[in-house]
Amino acid sequence: MAYDFNLFVIGAGSGGIATARRAAQYGAKVAVAEVDRLGGTCVNRGCVPKKLMVYASHFASHVQEAAGYGWTFEPGQFDWNHMIQAVNNEVTRLNGIYQQMIDNAEVALYQGHARFVDAHTIDVAGKTVTAEKILIAVGGKPHRPEIPGIELAITSDEIFHLAQQPKRMVIFGGGYIGCEFACILNALGTEVTQIIRRDKVLRGFDDDIRTEVQTAMERHGIRIVTDELVSLEKTDSGLQVNLKNNNMVLVDVVGLSALGRKPRLDNLGLKNTRVEVTNGAIAVDAHSQTTESNIYAVGDCTNRINLTPVAISEGRAFADTLYGGQRRVMNYDNVPSAVFTTPEVATVGITEAEAIEKYGEVAIRVYRSRFRPMYYTLPQLEEKTLMKLIVYVQNDRILGAHMVGDGAAEIIQGVAIAIKMGATKADFDATIGIHPSSAEEFVTMR
Repeated sequence: MAYDFNLFVIGAGSGGIATARRAAQYGAKVAVAEVDRLGGTCVNRGCVPKKLMVYASHFASHVQEAAGYGWTFEPGQFDWNHMIQAVNNEVTRLNGIYQQMIDNAEVALYQGHARFVDAHTIDVAGKTVTAEKILIAVGGKPHRPEIPGIELAITSDEIFHLAQQPKRMVIFGGGYIGCEFACILNALGTEVTQIIRRDKVLRGFDDDIRTEVQTAMERHGIRIVTDELVSLEKTDSGLQVNLKNNNMVLVDVVGLSALGRKPRLDNLGLKNTRVEVTNGAIAVDAHSQTTESNIYAVGDCTNRINLTPVAISEGRAFADTLYGGQRRVMNYDNVPSAVFTTPEVATVGITEAEAIEKYGEVAIRVYRSRFRPMYYTLPQLEEKTLMKLIVYVQNDRILGAHMVGDGAAEIIQGVAIAIKMGATKADFDATIGIHPSSAEEFVTMR
């Protein structure tokens, strides 16, 4: 049978576009469908605009810290609308770059919602196309719990378009999205209450890291409450947040729902295929192949490791295998990640608890260093950095590296290369540190 395309990609986010471009470079005839703006969550509602807001949130503290070095500044005034406009202008610029990338790759773009008619046929806004292979790269969306009044809360998607800065805000959820926005808004002057269901934020991260960052967040003025959301209601005094333990919080503008994300599979027409969905995500094998032999999936809709660089790597591995004659799979070992809280968190490898569970407590050795970076000595601020290495005693190999502190993501990115290559503690010890720097602590811990 003759198909319209060799490959049709549903979703023009980072993973989808990376796959489409790579496949087209190998000579495949490729199309991509997108119902929203190009670039997906990362460019439009995630990594990029959020990181720009993180930068914006740091300037007030820079002014305070500068006084310790002899600088005097007049009190500044923050313009929320200017920041939001500037952030969204940058997103628009990036949308244009993504359009240029697919144009240069000669990838056809179908604007509209795509759904399966059958395993080889896609309907895009009423137009039918066929493809030999189809890749699902639709990403995820914020999860809204089914509780009374939840429609009064915005999600992390809408925060980038708020017309006014909230004076009082409650954030639900202790994951990385909730923590990042709590820190951003708090530093910009919003009174923030964060509601978490467990005793610590950032479940899944190393316990020392969780404790360190939560302590710092509370010291910076974020009120963290362990409780569960029961309902939201609008009152004359503001938005009333009702919690399980008879607690109540009033906010003047909005509550931000940051309770995780789930694959965006609504109205995709998967029932017209043999694609299997497990626990709300598309089931795939090591080659990103679904239970329908010609249909594949990458990125957050598969709920493996939901990070933009992972989706891109999965997509490129798929394209290399099917169209480039280079059969390979994505390697999920030692994938580094960061949380852009204040202070910043970054990590690679396994946690101390995971190492103990896998090897036993006597088989690992843990190194920690907690200190005040030199930068904060003259401003006389008690900001701390925590670094941690987990080592397997039997072969001295480093199993995990974790950090809380300024520049954590930049530092751990380099450390991740060493760990990916199988570095030992002896390798770290033999490396000369850059002095004076925080990073040198990773090669001087004893």
